[in-house]
Amino acid sequence: MIVADKNLELVTLTERQQKARRSRSAAIGLALAALVIIFYVVTIVRFGHHGASLTGSGLLGGG
Repeated sequence: MIVADKNLELVTLTERQQKARRSRSAAIGLALAALVIIFYVVTIVRFGHHGASLTGSGLLGGG
């Protein structure tokens, strides 16, 4: 066993710190979900615009 492992200090969070950590985690989760939604909408809008022009030109077998 390494000497540094014996001197390892464990941190015990207080109730307030645990609540703050949960709030941060929720905020990060919401931010990630918002980014996923934004990227999804932008992709659909861009793909939809490109898809219509490709289909209209006959490149994808449409029109």
